[in-house]
Amino acid sequence: MTIEQLLQPQLQQFIHEHAHDDERELVLKYREIEGVPSARVAEQIAGRRKAKDKLPSFYSTPNILYPPGINLEQSSSEQTGAYKVKIIKNELVPSGVVVDLTGGFGVDSFFLSKYFEQVQYIEPAADLLAVVKHNHKMLRAENILHHHATAEVYLQQLKRADLVYIDPSRRSNGQKVFRLSDCLPDVVALHDLILTKADTMLVKTSPLLDIQQGIKELKTVKKVFIVSVSNECKELLFLCTHNVTNDPEIIAVNLLSTRTEEFSFTIAEEQSASANYNPPLEYLYEPNASLLKAGAFKIIADRYNIFKIHPSTHLYTSAEMIADFPGRVFKIQSFVKGDKKEMTRHFPEGKANVTTRNYPLSPEELKKKTGLKDGGDKFLIGFSGKSEKFLVAAERIIHET
Repeated sequence: MTIEQLLQPQLQQFIHEHAHDDERELVLKYREIEGVPSARVAEQIAGRRKAKDKLPSFYSTPNILYPPGINLEQSSSEQTGAYKVKIIKNELVPSGVVVDLTGGFGVDSFFLSKYFEQVQYIEPAADLLAVVKHNHKMLRAENILHHHATAEVYLQQLKRADLVYIDPSRRSNGQKVFRLSDCLPDVVALHDLILTKADTMLVKTSPLLDIQQGIKELKTVKKVFIVSVSNECKELLFLCTHNVTNDPEIIAVNLLSTRTEEFSFTIAEEQSASANYNPPLEYLYEPNASLLKAGAFKIIADRYNIFKIHPSTHLYTSAEMIADFPGRVFKIQSFVKGDKKEMTRHFPEGKANVTTRNYPLSPEELKKKTGLKDGGDKFLIGFSGKSEKFLVAAERIIHET
């Protein structure tokens, strides 16, 4: 199957016209479409649909081609790609040459090309490389050079670069892995070589990776960025340089549509911080996903001068509202009992957004017990304090999203 066949005007028109169709039904209905196997056409439709929100620049550009689902699933989003460039600018990395050792679908290479004079894109899969090279041309990213090679082979002949970026595959023999040394390429084994070729290395990993383990394996970590998009943790970024301390900075980041929540601390600061505890007051705070992943449980209470509910309940409270808290803010309306009669009084429409933290019942179990359905603007929140368990009816204080 050639790129030219996928770019036939009639086929591209079909893909656009059937953007909302069930691609599985298309495969059953057609054997071929304009001489192209229907499975490949379905792949393009599914990829384009996913790109609409994840990669709007790609989606809005004519004649972009999409890879198999796994490549698109593992690629960065537009928001996280742009955030990497922000990191690199803030770190004052020279804007000469960057090497993307694990090119993949080329999203990060594309965003890196907006800052660096030259991007070296490395990819061992020839078919994927051909698609990405075509896409970069459509996106007018003319400063990207494409190399059909493995990371290991390319590194051997690389002389110098200002930054090496690597996103090792998080799958091994079909199983998800949780150690960097189990990923491909093995960034732990390549670590020393990479830092003889460049002064700075940026490593992207799955959010499932243990942060302390990543710091231990990579040895030269200066900063760790935990990046969430709309409160969903997407990736960890380890910035490695020659000049590091034993206590790297941890930056919890939540990218929202109109603003960015950032909270920076060190592990030593978290360990030395102390939290004061109190039953729930007027306002309740739930840290964003990046803060929870970071383990910033005491330092957040210390910095914002708020109370923690319980050592194992990662909710916080205050009598006065903290408007810039990095997470969700709720105003408690009332304390409630868990029976259905009580629920009818506080939630007359029979709907609520039910959530629990360190509570005997899961949200699903609590919904079943109370008879509440999902929906509405109000929240039912179950959690444990130091001496008793609480159920509260609350409304969320909405700021910019």
